[in-house]
Amino acid sequence: MLFKYIATIEDDPDGGFVVTFADVPEAITAGETREEALTNAREALGLALRGILQDGGNLPEPAVKQGTPVSVEADVALKLGVIQAFKSSGISKSELARRIGREEKEARRILDPDHATKIGLLQEALHVLGMEVTVSVQRAA
Repeated sequence: MLFKYIATIEDDPDGGFVVTFADVPEAITAGETREEALTNAREALGLALRGILQDGGNLPEPAVKQGTPVSVEADVALKLGVIQAFKSSGISKSELARRIGREEKEARRILDPDHATKIGLLQEALHVLGMEVTVSVQRAA
């Protein structure tokens, strides 16, 4: 799972820049400078994707290929990855809790897109769901 989507950055007639995502139309933001707009775009993209999951939807596959690539923050990507892997697993929250050796309320928190979860616990959840985390560091857009 790669949580990187292509952004369109346009001049705002009122000044600054507006950022949109064709694949995630819920994510719209702006900034005074291009750099600020891109920083805001990461946050807006993460919020929009978490909102889609919160509403019970599935995350869109990135389809647009040209533009400025924007990735969500690492902790958001892990959270989104856990939720997607859980949805695909077919197991219950109780079973996830059992597999990670925690109470069911902890599994509910892990699967809540808006609940902050420590990276180690997200990695553990991914592992018991048959996934692993790989990290890639590259030059920013």
